[in-house]
Amino acid sequence: MAKKSLIHWERKRQKLKQKYHLIRRSSKKEISKVPPLSEKWKIHGKLQSSPRNSAPTRLHQRCFSTGRPRANYRDFGLSGHILREMVHACFLSGTTRSSW
Repeated sequence: MAKKSLIHWERKRQKLKQKYHLIRRSSKKEISKVPPLSEKWKIHGKLQSSPRNSAPTRLHQRCFSTGRPRANYRDFGLSGHILREMVHACFLSGTTRSSW
């Protein structure tokens, strides 16, 4: 189980990403449309003035049940070992078990 503080911080990052999404997208479109380099630097400065944690690359996908940030399957939203346990317990339909 992940620490509660890390899960809370991840939720805060998601809220920041949603809040600044339109600002970041419009700034990136402006950069591609403006031909002079000096104007691009001004717009780029505006883009950098947004909080660091509002960038989508800072988000981690976390396991739904444990909050683990690594080895997640996007289709299920679960980490690998939780997914395997659920498949062996027949909680997920349509999946096949493998053991070697």
